[in-house]
Amino acid sequence: MLLLLLCGLAFAPDLCIAQSGMPEPPCIIYKTRKNYDANVAVMLSADKTQIVSYPHPRDVFTRGELCTPVRLARKFRLDRRGIGPDVAFLSITYEEYSRLEKAPSLSELDSMIIDRNPIKKMYRCNVPAPEQNLDELNRQIRKRCKAFERLVP
Repeated sequence: MLLLLLCGLAFAPDLCIAQSGMPEPPCIIYKTRKNYDANVAVMLSADKTQIVSYPHPRDVFTRGELCTPVRLARKFRLDRRGIGPDVAFLSITYEEYSRLEKAPSLSELDSMIIDRNPIKKMYRCNVPAPEQNLDELNRQIRKRCKAFERLVP
């Protein structure tokens, strides 16, 4: 049950959609060491030894599209899944994962982790409705993200 609650918090099915009536999740932008745009993200414990949150295959969509990140200026990405500093990426793509009937077991997911420390930089942004304000996000990124809160050095 705890895992289910964590999944609901970390991987909201309609991330960045304020029309749901729920407060909009924080806008997170990040850079990774390699390109993981197509790879499923899971959240790890603070010591990065255990998976604490992962999506169900049905939860990798937003408005009917796979929740791959949005490409921004200077190789930043706009998160659409609810990741944080303790994210890890799996070898399986969103496309492949979305076709599964059920989520793999924790041990199967753990064996699919390809990077436990993928984040180079991560910021929490103060841009409302980020997917509708990509120009503003890119403008702030070009200013070296000075208006954003740095989450990962």
